[in-house]
Amino acid sequence: MSPHTTLITGATQGMGRGLALDLAARGGTVLLHGRNRARLDAVADEVRSAAPDATVRTYLADLSDLDQVRAMAAEIRAAEPRLDALINNAVAGGGSDPLKRELSRQGHELRFAVNHLAPYALIRGLLPLLTASAPARVVNVASIGQETIDFDNVMLERDYEGLRAYCRSKLALIMATFELAEELAGTGVTVNTLHPAHLMDTNGVREYGLTPATGIEEGVRPTVRLVTDPELAGVTGRYFDRFTDTRAHEQAYDADARARLMELTRTLLG
Repeated sequence: MSPHTTLITGATQGMGRGLALDLAARGGTVLLHGRNRARLDAVADEVRSAAPDATVRTYLADLSDLDQVRAMAAEIRAAEPRLDALINNAVAGGGSDPLKRELSRQGHELRFAVNHLAPYALIRGLLPLLTASAPARVVNVASIGQETIDFDNVMLERDYEGLRAYCRSKLALIMATFELAEELAGTGVTVNTLHPAHLMDTNGVREYGLTPATGIEEGVRPTVRLVTDPELAGVTGRYFDRFTDTRAHEQAYDADARARLMELTRTLLG
C-alpha cells in the first residue's frame, strides 16, 4: 500500500529529500514543503526527474512563523483533493551556536516553535482534509534525544542551550502525538511518532558539531514504513525507535504534564 498523496515538511534537504525520492518512486502524489523557493524548486525538479510517473507539487512556508503555517494549511486545503499522509519532518536542530537563544516570528523559543508548535498547528489546519481522506496517517519525526520539560521555564529563558531546547521540543512533539491519537480515535486518522536513526548525515547534526554516524537512508526506511506498511493500519499513539514500538521519555505518559502542555500549546496558538 502506498498513500496516494503525502505531504513532507522540510523536503529540501536531508531526510526530507530522501523521503520525497522514496515515496515518489512508489507513485502517487508527493507534496513538498520548504522555506526557500530556489531549493524547493530544485528538489521538486530532482524528484520529477527520478520518478517521472509521480505527481509533485510544492508549498512554501517558514515554519518559524505560525501565520505562514496556517496560510500553508489553508492553501493545501483549497488546492488538494485529498491527503493520505502527513510527515512532519522539518526540524530546528541544536544550532551552530548552542548558547545563542533564538526566537520565532511570534516570539517563542525557536526550537519549541518549529519542532512542536508548527507541526501541531499544521495537523490542526489539515485535519479536515486528512479526515475526509481517511484512512490517513500522520507521522511526527521526533528523536531519541528527549529531556523533561520544565513548565516553569518552557521557553528556556534561563539556562538556555540549543541541544537542551531541541530535546525538550521533541518530547513536546511526542506528548502531542499521544494526545492527538487519543482525540482522533475512531476518525480513521492515525498519529504516530518515531526516532528515525541515530546521528544521520544532516546539516543540523554537522552544524552542532557532531559527527554523523548513519546515512540518510537509515532514517528514511523506518519513516516510510509508518506511512506505507499495511500491518500498521489502525496503529496509533505509538513511539517507535526506528522499527521498534517502544516507550518514550517517562514524562510523555504523565497525564497531568500532557494536559499542561496542551493547554499551553492552545494558548500559544491562539
